This record gives sequence, C-alpha cells and structure tokens, in this order.
Amino acid sequence: MPKASVNYRCSECGWSTAKWVGRCPDCEAWGTVAEAPQATGVLRALKPVTIAAGREARAITSIEADGTPRRPSGIGEFDRVLGGGIVPGAAILLSGEPGVGKSTLLLEVASRAARTRNRVLYVSAEESVSQVRMRAERTGAVHDELYLASETDLGTIVAQIDAVQPSLVIVDSVQTVSNGATEGIAGGPSQVREVASTLIRVAKERDLPILIVGHVTKDGSIAGPRLLEHLVDVVCQFEGDRQTALRFIRALKNRFGPTDEVGCFEMAGDGIAEVPDPSGLFLSRNTTPVSGTCVTVAMEGRRPLPVEVQALVVATTAPNPRRVTNGVDSSRVAMLLAVLERRAGIRLGDKDVYVSTVGGVRLTEPGADLAIALAIASAATDRAIPHTLAAFGEISLAGEIRPVVSGKQRTAEAARLGFATRVDDRSASIREALRLAFTAGATDRERELDAAF
Repeated sequence: MPKASVNYRCSECGWSTAKWVGRCPDCEAWGTVAEAPQATGVLRALKPVTIAAGREARAITSIEADGTPRRPSGIGEFDRVLGGGIVPGAAILLSGEPGVGKSTLLLEVASRAARTRNRVLYVSAEESVSQVRMRAERTGAVHDELYLASETDLGTIVAQIDAVQPSLVIVDSVQTVSNGATEGIAGGPSQVREVASTLIRVAKERDLPILIVGHVTKDGSIAGPRLLEHLVDVVCQFEGDRQTALRFIRALKNRFGPTDEVGCFEMAGDGIAEVPDPSGLFLSRNTTPVSGTCVTVAMEGRRPLPVEVQALVVATTAPNPRRVTNGVDSSRVAMLLAVLERRAGIRLGDKDVYVSTVGGVRLTEPGADLAIALAIASAATDRAIPHTLAAFGEISLAGEIRPVVSGKQRTAEAARLGFATRVDDRSASIREALRLAFTAGATDRERELDAAF
C-alpha cells in the first residue's frame, strides 16, 4: 500500500503544496489552504480494460448530427437564455444573490412543466414542503404533476427520483445537500463536489434534466469549489436590484447555446412575470423636454434596451465640488467631465454634478459615453434635448466619437421606438455632437446662438 503523507490543498482551485500558506498563490484566495492527506505512491503500470460493445471510438464523419432536442420550459425569457429550451440530460446551475427570486423562478418553471403533463420533482433542502406549498399557492403554481420533497441527504434524493420518475428535477440548493459517506459539512468543497457529481451522473444516465440552485459569496461568485461550474452544462446568473422589481438572467456558460442572451423578468406580489419587451422600463414619463436628460440604446447581451440618462449641474462654493453617480461608473463620468471642459469649453470645475439612470439599470459599457456627456452638457447650459433624439458612442480623451459594437441593432431599435434623430459616431467630435443635439428641434434664435458655439 502506498504511504500516506500530509499535504496542503486549496479548496477553491485545487492547488497543492507541502507547506501551509495563508493565501493561495494560484487563485489568490485567503484561508482556503487546508490539510489534505493523499497517497504518495506512484502507479508503475496500468492494465488496459476491454472496451464494451458499442463504445468504440468512431470517426466524426460517421456520427449523425441530428441536433439535441429541446423542451420549452414555458417561460420564453428563460428559454431565450438557455438557447431555445431545456436539453434532456442537461445539468443547469442557477446562482444569484439571496432574495433575488431564484426559488420563485424555478417554482414557476416547475409549474409550467407540470401543466404540460410532465412530472416534476422539486427538492427543497432549505424549506419544508408546507412552506413551498404556501409560496406555490401565492404564485399560482399548484399542480397535481408537481411533487415536493424536503431532503438534505443525497441518497434520499436519489431514492425520491427513483420513486417519482420525474421528467424534470429541481434541487434547491446544492450547498445544503450532503452525502453521509463523504467527509465534511454541507456546503464544504468535498460535499459540494460529491453532490454535484452524483446529480450530474444521474442526469446523464437517465437523460433527465436537473436544475440546481447555487449560493453565492459576498463578492458575487458561486460558493464552493470552481469545479462545480466546470461540471455542469449551463451556468446562469439571476441578478437585480432588490430596490426595484426588475430582474435579469444571463448565461455565464452554455454548452448548448450562446452566452450573450439576457432574459428580463419583473417581480410582483403574485410571483415573477417575464418582460418580453422592456423598452419602456428605463424611460421617464415626462411629456415635455427637460434639460439634463438624454436617451441611449444600451446592449444587454443581444438585446438593445433604451435607457434614459439624467444629469443635474448645480453651482457650488465648496472647494471640492461633488460628483454623485447612480447606475453609471463614477470614474467614467469624471473622465467625461474633463473632456467636456477641455474639448467643448463647458466649465464644470465649480459645479456639483449628479448623474443617474432611470429604472435602476446600470450602464457599464462605453457606448453610453455620448448620452452621459450630452445629458451633462444639457444640464450645464439649461438646454433641453428633444425626446426624439437618441445618442450612443464612445468618447475618447481627444474628444472624438468612436463607433460602438452592435451599432446597426441600436439604430434599428431606436428607429422602432420612434427616435427620429440619432447622434452617434457620424459626429466627428464632441463639439459637433453637442451642436447637433442642441439644434435638433431648436428654434431659429437658438440655432443662431449655436452657430457661435
């Protein structure tokens, strides 16, 4: 028998060392290196086994490419992210912040599947069956083909699958399920690895799709070893601000479809509802133009979304003017303020600047630079930008307007929503973009003033 020695291994990435360290040099995580006994013997020879009939390697040209069948979940926005539906035998991991609505979404998926006469097993390791039933009654998800079980033991869950014979299994969550034959507490790296491996093996052997809920850490990553994300077929992230009802689901990994699709949902008192066209959620309801507002078309995955940016510029006598942002990057706004002052001649050094988005959406792409700059300039000069104008483009430090990705999609979406005037990279500089934005819908007197701008 090989002799066992004490080694140290990182629970996040699997990096090993002979001496303990406080921080893993591979994944840079603190406090994840712990003792891990392992065998030091070296296997000198490996005896080959006989290949089973039908398991021989074949040329790729001899394999039929029929395509994997998909089963719609009944929720169009969820199917959009999955690539068209749930693939039989797929292991799907859904993560998100506490309280964002993961269990509510999956309970709705379970009820939609049960209504199509597909038996569903919903295993809740965090709630009792009566608690799940109360939530199902509130959201209208009660159906005879929906079976509930409250189990934390992995062996019992597999036995429940054998007894119910479902066509869809939902496990909530992988961090609260444990296997008695494996060392460690529930949620530990070894337990999460064993539970996930067993559930995925059951899914592949029985062609049974399994939806697994995963907890997240304080930095937003999925709790447990990184191996969990490698094992599953699809990793989805459910996100949203708890102060608003809007929720987004996006695929971080998808073996059966694209990873740039985004699904939009809205939380309500009676459950969760999909929003197939969220175009009006991020626009204000003012009927008359107001200075300090500008609309841009942002890209959420493949989906163009119109977003209104609002700015407020106020004179101040404080030595350090305030720069307050909500929904936009503060460092990006600071750069745009410098470009406006240096390249467009708009003085902002002695003014407080407030920039925010409507609807709680967060803009992180550089394509929103032009709309932010136009909103700030509109607030600083007290000149309103027409509601029929949309702007998108990246601004360089030289004051140039650069093109952005998916420009045709943004233009088509702006035209569909009635934005007749578009300011984009066709304007060579920020000065030209400001002149075009201020003269659109302006009076003759205002055009004369803009001619001297």
